[in-house]
Amino acid sequence: MDIQAVTAKMKADSSKMAALSLEVRNNILKNVKEALLHKKEEIFAANKMDMDAADENGVTEAVKKRLKFDEHKLMDVTQGMEELIKLEDPIGRTQFKRQLDEGLTLQRITCPIGVVGIIFEARPDALVQISSLCIKSGNCAVLKGGKETTNTNRVLFQTIYQTAVESGAPAGCMYQAELHSEIDELLACHKSVDLLIPRGSNKFVQYIMNNTKIPVMGHADGICHTYLDKDADMEKAVSIIVDAKTQYTAACNSTETLLVDRAMAKENLSLIAEKLKEQKVILHGTKEVSDVISCAIMEEDEFNTEYLDLEISIKLVEGVEEAIEHINRFGSHHTDCIITENMETAEKFMQYVDSAGTYLNCSTRFADGFRYGFGAEVGISTSKIHARGPVGLEGLTTYKYKLYGNGHIVDDYSKGRKQFHFCEL
Repeated sequence: MDIQAVTAKMKADSSKMAALSLEVRNNILKNVKEALLHKKEEIFAANKMDMDAADENGVTEAVKKRLKFDEHKLMDVTQGMEELIKLEDPIGRTQFKRQLDEGLTLQRITCPIGVVGIIFEARPDALVQISSLCIKSGNCAVLKGGKETTNTNRVLFQTIYQTAVESGAPAGCMYQAELHSEIDELLACHKSVDLLIPRGSNKFVQYIMNNTKIPVMGHADGICHTYLDKDADMEKAVSIIVDAKTQYTAACNSTETLLVDRAMAKENLSLIAEKLKEQKVILHGTKEVSDVISCAIMEEDEFNTEYLDLEISIKLVEGVEEAIEHINRFGSHHTDCIITENMETAEKFMQYVDSAGTYLNCSTRFADGFRYGFGAEVGISTSKIHARGPVGLEGLTTYKYKLYGNGHIVDDYSKGRKQFHFCEL
């Protein structure tokens, strides 16, 4: 089907989607959740086909973790829907109300973005989360998932779409693009698509940004850091570092680089290395690090590596200033953590590190829309305009100005017959 025609229809239906009441949108989510649970065996069978194909094609273990959609992931996404239903309506909120003059009142009201195109990696749970967020926020969505999960995504999408339409959503509320060629077609739809959110490699995201007139929001790499300060509590540190690296290595918020204050490295780095190796983590470090622990020696320019696997880079630094400098140079402005009991040092780190998330004494794996109480996320943005960090409901809304008058004309104010009397209401 021609993407231009599809998105034009979606654009026409976007006002209908935006006008759905909160009750209708929540009811759609409730019905979708029940439909997914009802069709779980069909979904799991489709996922097995994708997993078998991944085995045949030699797909890496890191990628296969993302591909798998089992009972656990189904429970996660349906729980996310329950949390979304509980959240307040993100649209129709009055951000401010101001009287410009007697009888002339200005309001700024939140509203959906419109038609959002999301191109995401081979993660079936992402399709469910993104669809749910778009429904709750009143947006129409064009969804393009990775080819490795074609069978799973098809069943998931059909279930969600059919249920949504049967529950009151317009026919143009959602569309699934399955062909790779449709990506380039989508990039040309600047008259009908309001926002693109690409999730994938740096090369892929840069390609999207360089080949479309549509605004793009997202992030390329997830090179997250954990900095172990000289004033750290080592009991906390070991637990945090192991979790940040190993809890789910394929995620963009897993720690890829460990920075250690040189003043405490000789005494404590061996313990951390031991705990990481117990979890089968491969250690890479500078020559200086290799003098303290056993690791593969790496060069300075290799610190921009996103492993997404049981591997980590390690470097010794001369205090928090060098840690900040390293992170701002090599990081992807995603999520970075300091482990310390010194609040002055912590505040300096959190102020000067230029990332969407700066953490103290907790795992970088917390950088997630569900864990932030957003219900879920469409992705994580490292840009500074419109939305930053995990993008949930608020990030899928914009606003419009509504001006209520009673025969007011600008000429009266231009000629001095009337004057503005600004008053917050």
